[in-house]
Amino acid sequence: MPRLSISRIVQVALAILSLGLIAFLGAGVYQSSRVRILRAAAGSSNGDSYILLSALKKVVERHSSKVRIEVIETGGTVENLHMLEERNADLAVAQADVTPGPSAQSVAVLFDDTFQLLVHEASPIGHFVDLRGKRIALARSGGQFDSFMRVANHYGLREDDFAFVGATDALADQAFLSGGAHALFRVRALGNPAIQHLAGAGATRFIPISQAEAMKIRYPAFQPGVIPTGAYSGEPPIPPADVPSIAIHRMLMARDGADEEAVREVTQVLLEQRQEIAQAIPDQLGVVRLLVGQIRRFDIHSDFGPGLHRGAASYYDKDKPSFLRANADYLGLMLSVAVMVGSWIWQLKNWMSRQQKNAGDAYTSRVVQLMTDAQSAESPKALDLVKAELLATLTAAVRDLDADKLSEESFQSFRDVLQTVLGLVRERREMLESHGNYLRA
Repeated sequence: MPRLSISRIVQVALAILSLGLIAFLGAGVYQSSRVRILRAAAGSSNGDSYILLSALKKVVERHSSKVRIEVIETGGTVENLHMLEERNADLAVAQADVTPGPSAQSVAVLFDDTFQLLVHEASPIGHFVDLRGKRIALARSGGQFDSFMRVANHYGLREDDFAFVGATDALADQAFLSGGAHALFRVRALGNPAIQHLAGAGATRFIPISQAEAMKIRYPAFQPGVIPTGAYSGEPPIPPADVPSIAIHRMLMARDGADEEAVREVTQVLLEQRQEIAQAIPDQLGVVRLLVGQIRRFDIHSDFGPGLHRGAASYYDKDKPSFLRANADYLGLMLSVAVMVGSWIWQLKNWMSRQQKNAGDAYTSRVVQLMTDAQSAESPKALDLVKAELLATLTAAVRDLDADKLSEESFQSFRDVLQTVLGLVRERREMLESHGNYLRA
């Protein structure tokens, strides 16, 4: 089995540390240079969320050379969250009242949505419970449908108490406008262009959705809301009076495995470049521009929803003291201990080196003394004693080398001198034997 000296172990350790440092630096260079692509599930292409994320995409890519966003059109909240769980999206826009999967984490609040229930002006419907047995212009899937059924369940109504019309929002809108549905339900931001069109296209009115505080007990994401007088027209005012309703957050979420640094950059642009994001929204979509003013950080202490993504949290915590500053005393103590231990190790290594050198010098001195004895020897028997002593000294030196009491360098120097003396012993023997034969002749 090969023998390893302390110096060899130190060399191997330094080589391993060097390779590790090179690998670490290489990984850092790669991470800092590669472009991260975030796929964002954003809903319908004519929806507020899609328009807002498209503007965010432009501004993020304007400020960062390392992050790119791919905005994906989808069917809404439920599909968005499903894509997040299936790892087909890194970001997703979702209603806060739709329960996300375990992979979803919060980034920011984009804006607030309001439950908006419209009926025809001549309709006898005056309250939500009057919808029993009626045709509702609402696709029977997605986050809006889930929100509608939560309100219905609060009033003791079930899914089979209604007939739902329209497989998409567009088809449902057409059904309502043509009289094929008694009511239309939407979860949209106030001033939404589609609601604006429906409210102004004919004789319609908004139905109040009350008891928001009571619903909040079961559905914590619900907040009391109101559709204010004149929200969709000032003269005549539509609605003519404040209409109680329910408000929820429209959230930007990220998959828990989404790149932390990329999510941090997106969060920073979202919160710090709101004016630029608003300018990136086309002029004809001024209502969506106004929503940019509602963008705000997600507050884990008061807002309902999953915890913060690490990337978003690192941005929100940027004003907190850094880890180094927050743990300066502890790190200072660790550094002091490390320096002290390092000093001990260095002193120990120097002491061992001196001991090894002293041992090597002692062996070399002994061999030099034996060389003098060999030179003055007058008989082969005396040379045999010198050779025996040399071999004994070699045996002791090898034993100390194995025990790390003698360094490789000192042993090599000693061995060179030993070989010289052994050669001298042979020469002296040959000379004595030759001289003895000459005298006998």
